[in-house]
Amino acid sequence: MSTPTLQVTDGNSLPAPSGSDLVGETRPYLIGPFDRLSVDVYGVPDLSKQVQADASGKIQLPLIGEVQASNQTTAELAEAIEGRLARFVRRPDVSVNVTESVSQVLTVDGQVTQPGLYPVVGKMSLIRAVALAKGTTEFAKLDDVVVFRTVNGQKMAALYNLKAIRTGLYDDPEVFANDVIVVGDLARPPSVQGYFGDDAAAGVASRRPHPVICRKFD
Repeated sequence: MSTPTLQVTDGNSLPAPSGSDLVGETRPYLIGPFDRLSVDVYGVPDLSKQVQADASGKIQLPLIGEVQASNQTTAELAEAIEGRLARFVRRPDVSVNVTESVSQVLTVDGQVTQPGLYPVVGKMSLIRAVALAKGTTEFAKLDDVVVFRTVNGQKMAALYNLKAIRTGLYDDPEVFANDVIVVGDLARPPSVQGYFGDDAAAGVASRRPHPVICRKFD
């Protein structure tokens, strides 16, 4: 079913995003989980460290212990560290730099055990992405899994039957940085109808070997 803003076609998979699609709008960089940081305390080399944020976005530093780094800019984190170090060092001067950014992340949402942002390391598939989110819940609607993607500036979406993929009826599709994966909910109206129409819902429910692709025209 197509609408003035949606065109539905059949295909094997969504096209891969272009390089520009993988780069978000320019904005202050916020530190995230698994980022590697250089923390330099001027004049106190023993307190200067190379650290990596853990999965919750925290780092460990001498004297002050655990510090929340995620969702802060490097300047904000440096200021926070200075405030904590002031108990031990007179007028601490701290600089923080990102030495390795795990900026390539995707979103897994809906009926998964642990929704959130997850780093894309190497080649990532839909099954692997759901596994990173600790798998689906008991309320997951496995034939109502939608992957949203921007390709050459156009917003697209594909509908998948996760159960059919798990049983080998068709290939596990590759997913990319900036993709948004939404696992449907048995207790709510199916997104397959909202995004793709009744015909698409019937096709995926019958486990036909191709996902349905939806393209949005702005």
